[in-house]
Amino acid sequence: MTKKREVLVEGLKRNLMRVVFTKVNGEERTMLCTLHESVLPEPILSAPTRKENKDTISVWDTENDDWRSFRMDSIKEVKVVEAVKELL
Repeated sequence: MTKKREVLVEGLKRNLMRVVFTKVNGEERTMLCTLHESVLPEPILSAPTRKENKDTISVWDTENDDWRSFRMDSIKEVKVVEAVKELL
């Protein structure tokens, strides 16, 4: 894993982040997303697993309550919105 990708994934595990990127169709997209365990849905045991693609990051889109992904080379801006507080 590249250092830039590692840093971004670690940030997503601790924070709600705003990521601005260019979609495959050329449109610019701004997404509020995270990988914080307290926000992610319960894993589905029967869900097929995919081989990890080092060029993309899959994240939980907090506005659409669904998984989304973006390409590392399409990122225009990343900003921490807030630290996610664990649910008790």
